[in-house]
Amino acid sequence: MTGAPIDLDAVTTLVDRVAREVVTPRFRALVAGDVSVKGVDDIVTVVDTEAEAALVAGLTAIAPGVPVVGEEGTSADAGRLDVLAGAPLAWVVDPLDGTRAFVEGSPDHAVMVGLVADGEVVAGWICLPAHGRTYVAERGSGAFCNGERLPRLGARAGTALAGALVAGPALRGGVATGWMPPQVRDGLLARPLPADLAGLTLGARIWAGHAYAQVASGATDVLVYWRTWPWDHAPGAVLVREVGGVVRRPDGAEYRPSDGASGLVVAPDEATFVRVRDGLDLPGR
Repeated sequence: MTGAPIDLDAVTTLVDRVAREVVTPRFRALVAGDVSVKGVDDIVTVVDTEAEAALVAGLTAIAPGVPVVGEEGTSADAGRLDVLAGAPLAWVVDPLDGTRAFVEGSPDHAVMVGLVADGEVVAGWICLPAHGRTYVAERGSGAFCNGERLPRLGARAGTALAGALVAGPALRGGVATGWMPPQVRDGLLARPLPADLAGLTLGARIWAGHAYAQVASGATDVLVYWRTWPWDHAPGAVLVREVGGVVRRPDGAEYRPSDGASGLVVAPDEATFVRVRDGLDLPGR
């Protein structure tokens, strides 16, 4: 990172406070008028806007002059995304990941913050208040849940034998089909998955904060997305990488919050990445 050091512990405190004071009091307690339509098949709540305002204010106090790219602010001004490619440091903020989950009463919502340096994510925070867990990761320093270091992920992909990949244990995880181009989505849904990928769930949405935390903790193995907004994926990307996982585009390029590309595979190791990408026949590989 460039510039003066940033107090990462202060960011953890901020994220936990916003979750505790802004998000949790309205969980399963929304009233008429708290939810509105933001776009096609997308909603926003007063919790999203209030939490983002609190996070922006807090991050600005922690690191004056570092721009903040928030989901709701970018919804009003798409040009905010350009900051990520040009600024030495920038924050990305998802004030309420899984807004629909929150509205429906699911505990799988999150408050997320990522720190981007020269286009690369270098630190991430995922707070899952209804689960009582906060994940923090810094590039090169490891990943933690509630202050406890997370262990490295074990390989899941099997071994190479005489030049061929021998399938490992059946993989767990999900494929978010909701924002895929119709031809990609319809192709996936029309053909049976390979036997070793049959455990993957194909569904319209996978709430990123909760899902990345599941991969980082070893509870699941694989995530596949098409739409990859930086506030959805930057915090989780550094978390998974710090426990030995990979977060890559189908062509093998490392995920960068500033690249604007589509398609993403999250896996515990290189061989599993290849196994999933090729088994799903993802475009761009």
